[in-house]
Amino acid sequence: MGDIVVMTDHSSGEGSRPLLEAAVEVLTGMQAVSVDARHFMTGGNGRVIVERETVRLTVPSEDLVVIPEVLIVYEIPPTGRWRFETFQRSVLRSGSSCLGADVDAWRAATDKHQTVMRFSQEGVAQMETIALCDPDPNAALDAFTRLGGDVWARPRTGAGGKDVFHVTTIEDLHDARRHYATSGQDWLVSRDAGNVGPDGRRHQFRVVVLHDRVLRVCEHVQSDSDAPCNESRGAVSTTVPVGNFPAEFSRLAISATRSLGLPFGGVDLAVANGGVVFEVNVHPVLDVPEGFETVAIPFIQAHLSPQ
Repeated sequence: MGDIVVMTDHSSGEGSRPLLEAAVEVLTGMQAVSVDARHFMTGGNGRVIVERETVRLTVPSEDLVVIPEVLIVYEIPPTGRWRFETFQRSVLRSGSSCLGADVDAWRAATDKHQTVMRFSQEGVAQMETIALCDPDPNAALDAFTRLGGDVWARPRTGAGGKDVFHVTTIEDLHDARRHYATSGQDWLVSRDAGNVGPDGRRHQFRVVVLHDRVLRVCEHVQSDSDAPCNESRGAVSTTVPVGNFPAEFSRLAISATRSLGLPFGGVDLAVANGGVVFEVNVHPVLDVPEGFETVAIPFIQAHLSPQ
């Protein structure tokens, strides 16, 4: 076998890269070549040469020359993905095995407005959502009112629950509008999913999907009903056996991932309202309980034995 390259943004602190590299070694007995994706983003000093069905990657500043037979791409931050698109298109023209080369799929998952439109086109259940681009106070109020006066505001491109607000009053709404205007972000408002249980806490699931298979399910429980169900915002996570997760919600997660053109993703959904999807994460964090065995290993195996 030729080189196996694990390419991530080395500035990331998520901790997924070591697990991917360990999975390569477990499955092949080989050490992966670790490459910083920033070299191959717009403005980087990496070079890509596509010859016939191979791709040669060079980083002169590091004396690196590698011809990947298998290329594993991960931990590319949402705000920087547009800078990675030229590289992805080059990889797509080569014969390297890679699940991370579809620019359109990444865009559809990263741009939440595109996500909402794809879900609508493909019949994936979601809460009613309105996209806003630097709205004036009246436009923001109109969207808020149309959605019942209980909404979640989120940036068009976001990660980890940052810049997400539960909006239930006009004052909340204008605070959110000013926040997004100051930070220069387009945003969306979605009707509240009603995913608050009898215990008064919000319940949400992260379902990791690979092709037509659910690899891992985790329930996020948030005691603060006005905060997103992210661990970084105080939610507590518990792994759920895949076999115990209702089949209809597994199918919903698979449909959501497929609707965006992704072969792999971490689907955030609630089982309230018959099951609704919030988003699909291109690179769900792997440094979580059982993440190595249940996600990293099959993800690498899918590159080694592509469908």
